[in-house]
Amino acid sequence: MVFNGITLNEKEVRDARARISRLSEALSSEHALEPIVAGLPPEVVSQVSRMMKAERNRLTQAVEAYEQAKDTKRPTALKALVNHDLGLMLIVARIANGFSQKDLAWRLGVKEQQVQRWEAERYAQISLKNYHRVAALLGVRPWADISDQPEFRGLDKVIDGVSKAEIKKILRHGRDNGWFAEDFNEGELRRYIAENRIDFGSPGLLRTGLNVVDHSEDVMLHAWRARVTARAREAFSGVEEDYEPLELNWMPELVRLSREADGPLRAMTMLANHGIVLIVEPQVPGLKIDGAAFVVDGRPVIGMTLRTDTVDNFWFTLMHELAHVTLHYSTGLAVGFYDQTDQGTSVDEQEEEANRFASNLLIPEERWRRSMARIAKSATVIERFANELSIHPAIVFGRVRKERDDWSLFADKIGRNAVRKLFVGDAQKGKSDVPVLPSRQG
Repeated sequence: MVFNGITLNEKEVRDARARISRLSEALSSEHALEPIVAGLPPEVVSQVSRMMKAERNRLTQAVEAYEQAKDTKRPTALKALVNHDLGLMLIVARIANGFSQKDLAWRLGVKEQQVQRWEAERYAQISLKNYHRVAALLGVRPWADISDQPEFRGLDKVIDGVSKAEIKKILRHGRDNGWFAEDFNEGELRRYIAENRIDFGSPGLLRTGLNVVDHSEDVMLHAWRARVTARAREAFSGVEEDYEPLELNWMPELVRLSREADGPLRAMTMLANHGIVLIVEPQVPGLKIDGAAFVVDGRPVIGMTLRTDTVDNFWFTLMHELAHVTLHYSTGLAVGFYDQTDQGTSVDEQEEEANRFASNLLIPEERWRRSMARIAKSATVIERFANELSIHPAIVFGRVRKERDDWSLFADKIGRNAVRKLFVGDAQKGKSDVPVLPSRQG
């Protein structure tokens, strides 16, 4: 799959064209779209259709940029997509020079398979000496400078704002929950966090689900994400199916699982059957995060903390993260989404989209507007409406409390303390013995 919006060889172009063809066929009529979105509310279908059109346009632009670079030797559009990535720039230069991988290998005096490996990993593992050899042959000028930005001068500066108390808090939580090897120390944790900040940036800056003013939680978020990543890699052995973005007709059944007492566990299995890994991992104390969605080794992963242990919070957060996987698979999931779902307002268009998707998937807006449950004072009316929708009543009670901005309403109806216990012995007790560090994040 063309994941990062760039096509850089003939195989990726063929894959992109096949994808464009399938998207066009699905979008050609309501009848053609029906098998993909069967059972989904009209509001969600509308969002999915927009996502598919945007995906088709993105892929078309990627193919056109590649062909322009190849045919005219002017890689302007392709260079713009590469965005100064040093590894990708070498591939663009090869295309613009009209060289095949075999041609480049011959000129370098190496085997074609060597160039194929370099390009497959976007030159991430090439030595500096060989990088300069390839760059010189292709006319690429690597550029470097010393900037006046202290945060980029050495690992100590990268984590300059991380206090000793925060490091100790993570170490204590990690040891209590089986995150670390026994001999893992403070210095190793600091180095690991610094390297992750360089690789992935500051999560608070990357996603707006978090407080973008106070970045003190970033260090805890890096550690939490690393733990989720390690457990996701462990879970991959039990996930045989690849994720297919254009298979959505299983989602209504996922929503109906909310009625079951063990619904969250069954949801984990259903997601795995569709190539999505769900990991429940408690947050480091003080980290205000409910869920996250990102990619590990090409697979979508959803992480949840169960910070708020209620049925309504679990299902809304899960659907919110599923929305990111569904709608933003190729436009942000590689970077990742980190969400605090109890924030009053979203400050990001993609977060707004995820909120609408989750809300409509659980309770379709049109049904909600016509329902007496929206204004009811009686729990019976609300429970009857939930039964009509085949969802857990806690989900409707939760929406009533939010819309009326009265968190004292139906406080005993939202399924308190009903979810976390399902996962006790796995995440909460640190049953998994996979140490999170010093492995690297995906």
